This record gives sequence, C-alpha cells and structure tokens, in this order.
Amino acid sequence: MPGFIIVVICVVGAIIWGIYAGKKRRDAMGLLAEQLGLQFSAARDYQLAKRYAFLDKLRQGSNRYAYNILTGDYQSHGITVFDYHYETESRGSDGKRDTDHHHFSFFILTLEKPFLELTIAKESFFSKIAQAVGYDDIDFESHEFSRKFVVRSKDKKFAYDFCNAQMIDYLLGHPNIGIEVDQDSLALGFDRRLKVEEIEAHLNQLVKLRSLMPDYLFS
Repeated sequence: MPGFIIVVICVVGAIIWGIYAGKKRRDAMGLLAEQLGLQFSAARDYQLAKRYAFLDKLRQGSNRYAYNILTGDYQSHGITVFDYHYETESRGSDGKRDTDHHHFSFFILTLEKPFLELTIAKESFFSKIAQAVGYDDIDFESHEFSRKFVVRSKDKKFAYDFCNAQMIDYLLGHPNIGIEVDQDSLALGFDRRLKVEEIEAHLNQLVKLRSLMPDYLFS
C-alpha cells in the first residue's frame, strides 16, 4: 500500500508540473509575440497541421496538431512558428501497445512563389543506408558540404541555385540545420521543443536563409 501511495503521489505531481510548465511556456510565448509584434494563439490547431501537410516533418504519426502559434509579419516576411505534436504507437515489453507523444518546434516563412520540394539535412547513418538502396542525394563541388549534408530535390537546378556558394558557407557553419522548401514555404524543423528564448534567434536564421536565396529565383 505505501508503494501504491508513492506511485499516486508521483503521478499527481507529474500532472501538476506538466500543467505549470505548460502555462509558463504559453505565457512566455505570448510575451515574445508581443515583443516581436506577432499574433499568438495557445489553442490546438488541427487545420494548420492539415494546411502544411505537404511538408515531410508534419506528416508523421497521427493526432497531429500545432499549438502555441506565432503568426504575422517579421522583418517583412510572413512567418508561422509553432509547437507541434503527433503520436506513434509502440509495443511495450508486456506486449501491449503504448502511445508515444512527440513534440517539436517548427518555423515557416512564406515565399513569394512556389517551388518543387527541396530538403537539406545533416548526413546520418540512415541517410547513407538510403543512398545505398537508391535514394541518392545531390552532390556539389564542395566535397565538405556533400559529406556533411544530404540534399534531395526533383529539381536539381533549383537545388544548385538554392545551395549557392554563400548558402553553402552558411550551412557549413550551422551543421545541425534541417531545411525544407516546398510550394511557397521555407521551413526549419527541430527534433525538440525549443526553449522560448531560442525562438527569436531561429526566426532570424530563417530570414537569413531567405536572404541567401538568389533574387533571380523570384523574378
């Protein structure tokens, strides 16, 4: 019985802490939105998840929704920043199915025209396996860049235009970056929920990436 009581106390404590941490994050993001001149909504938004479902990172799992959403004009660009949730199922050691909840931060800048999909990600063990079975990435004159990043697109010309010399130099200085361009969206995805104090820096990074895209791509 004492053990059961301890378990109950731990569960209740975890719930209370989750509620407190969630409110603290909402308040901090609301304040950030005010400082940056953006709109903020803490509510779960399933339609936003559907609207951007063409982006690879937003198509994972089930019960997908955005929340803690920042929208508006930032440095003359339309942006959308949000926390994102999706669920997957796994089988536990007892044979029962467990639901796993995943949360991460996502940034989108609206481009002036649409493009075919382009993805840029850090080279990994799994991407090397994918290449071995036929999912080749695009190679560049910079061997260091080709070694560190996997670049994929059906439009190789756009990939080369996007990954120009200035862009390559910038990306080599930010080796953990993950970029996707698709339709009229330039997106940055992360594998975790960023701290609120990290958001503005990555907004600036998103704007920087847009500035490194050649003007002729939009003419």
